[in-house]
Amino acid sequence: MGRKVVKFGGSSLAGSEQFLKARDIILSDPERQLVIVSAPGKYGLYSDKVTDLLYRWHDTSQKGAEDAGLFRTIWARFTDIQEGLGLSVDLETILNDIRGKVRSGASVDFCVSRGEYLSGLLMSALLGFEFIDPQTVILFNTHGQFDSEATQEVFSQRLAKGIKAVIPGFFGGSPDGQVHVFPRGGSDISGAITARAAFADVYENWTDVPGFLMADPRVVANPAEIESITYRELRELSYSGASVLHEDAVFPVHRAGIPTIIRDTNRPLHPGTRITYDAEGVPPNRTITGIAGKKGFSVISIDKAMMNAELGFGRRVLEVIEKEGILFEHLPTGIDTMCVVVPEAALVGKRERIIADIVASTNPDTIVVHDHMAIIATVGRGMVQTHGTAARLFSAISKAGVNIRMIDQGSSEISIIVGVHDMDYDKTIRAIYGEFADSDHKGG
Repeated sequence: MGRKVVKFGGSSLAGSEQFLKARDIILSDPERQLVIVSAPGKYGLYSDKVTDLLYRWHDTSQKGAEDAGLFRTIWARFTDIQEGLGLSVDLETILNDIRGKVRSGASVDFCVSRGEYLSGLLMSALLGFEFIDPQTVILFNTHGQFDSEATQEVFSQRLAKGIKAVIPGFFGGSPDGQVHVFPRGGSDISGAITARAAFADVYENWTDVPGFLMADPRVVANPAEIESITYRELRELSYSGASVLHEDAVFPVHRAGIPTIIRDTNRPLHPGTRITYDAEGVPPNRTITGIAGKKGFSVISIDKAMMNAELGFGRRVLEVIEKEGILFEHLPTGIDTMCVVVPEAALVGKRERIIADIVASTNPDTIVVHDHMAIIATVGRGMVQTHGTAARLFSAISKAGVNIRMIDQGSSEISIIVGVHDMDYDKTIRAIYGEFADSDHKGG
């Protein structure tokens, strides 16, 4: 028998009815032995996610003006779920203990991790599975960085073959015994870490959508579903704005060669999207896999004659960016031109200083900053073997009346990135989707 790790997101555990759906999914397959849970999401009259409530409650508590109403709402969320499930977990004692620790100065990481912790206790009781506190098996170093290899050694020993357990997502422990959390959405990371530690055959990520879509449904009406995708394609799409799966959750399962399947808790029979190291073939009439993007970038464009013959030119430019603590997104270059794409917000309060420092270190002919740029990535393994993909893409954008401000294509040939004005973002995505998803599907 194989072994599956299953992770349920906040929308999948928002209320007692959702807990019961998750229970039925888990128990319907004996291979689903390890369960990762998130904190409850928005539900009915509860318009806030539990994690958001915990952040706000901790903030008010540390300022000496605890918002008791927030804590009552958190209490109600979990007691409503407990009562709906008919469980006898002593939540009153646990919640009062949490309240006492926060009032005594417990860290924000401890406070916000309690949403997953309490979800885990309830799911463990509901299933009759063992409860594993991730603070003991998901390890961070003294610098607050996730320690992958130490975790793998400890966690893999804990997950002995045949054990059935529930593990809260989002957090782990540091050497000083404190709770440390991942970035928001970190339960995806916890699930992937667990799958690797368990040497799982499959990692199922259950959420409120039936897998990945080829484009954002807020931009493209009824976009097609993606049946299969490679980890490389997923990385490109996640980095460029697709948000079904946290991008950092790709690495542990990718490294271990474990397939991931995105599934819909509310439609458990839907096959979802399967993510593998090397997806089997390319779907018929499917040149691209998906389109994703982000708005709000600036392009620092530097021109200098014979730039390519000047040793260390690019390094000096990037040293200025690094000194300001800014991460760059892309570096499209030409013989006499170098562009650095950075988040527009990162330049606030630093713009003039950055320009002056680049001028001082490189003596360019011109330097210009272009704001309000959106970056859109068109990704697909089918692009490698299809002639004229770039021509079709640029032609479709041109026909939509959009001016392309930047083009960047890596040597892997699985993605083409274009920069357009923010106001042309939706128009550009619809143009690309119409050219490839619509016409390819029709055999055009």
